[in-house]
Amino acid sequence: MPGRVPLLAGNWKMHQAPAPAAQLAAALRERLRDVRGRDVVVAPPFPALPAVAEQLRGSSIAVAAQNLFWEDWGAYTGEVSAPMLTDCGCTYVIVGHSERRQYFGETDDTVARKSRAALRHGLTPIVCVGETLGQREARLTLSVIDAQIRGALGGFGAADIARMVVAYEPVWAIGTGKVATPEQAQEVHGAIRRLIGDLAGADVARNLRILYGGSVKPDNIDALMQQPDLDGALVGGASLNADDFARIVRFQA
Repeated sequence: MPGRVPLLAGNWKMHQAPAPAAQLAAALRERLRDVRGRDVVVAPPFPALPAVAEQLRGSSIAVAAQNLFWEDWGAYTGEVSAPMLTDCGCTYVIVGHSERRQYFGETDDTVARKSRAALRHGLTPIVCVGETLGQREARLTLSVIDAQIRGALGGFGAADIARMVVAYEPVWAIGTGKVATPEQAQEVHGAIRRLIGDLAGADVARNLRILYGGSVKPDNIDALMQQPDLDGALVGGASLNADDFARIVRFQA
């Protein structure tokens, strides 16, 4: 990952109310206070954002939201906007996670609209892409990723794409205990980087961080991070354990 600072992000999903979320954040702050040379982000659920941001204030750990809406204000019951997230202390936001696509109808178009709103308010979008098991077995992985990247990012200029992070999360590996082999992950990451080169130029592609997600754990992070186009991880269940997530952050590649 020449010149790219690794990024390790913990997606807490629909876990942790404000009080236990703050306790987890405090535990991570203590365990990671001496970490250098890599960026760390945690994404608690919406109600816990202020408590976690307060606990991490002044630390090197950044706070992300798990979703946002593309409008800033209005009659959109149940939605949360980018200005609300920045007021809560967020600097990142996850966009287009496969669970959002599967359960809530996210499309490449809505991912693009949400990413644009994030950038407009200074948030770094972590844009998720990934194929299902059926698509992988049908040897459609690269065509699916190509369509998702072009659909979500094709309307952005190079300067905007340079401000994003992409996360490759094979749907079949999320929460299943299965994980793409390092070689499988590298194949897709390399394809994403080439595609970003087509969309935004070689310099942006060279510097863009591409994360891997899908049952990342302490016992597989080292092998994954040895691949040249893997720049970090978007971690689910293992990020809910302070010791496990700290070990992931301290990967040895």
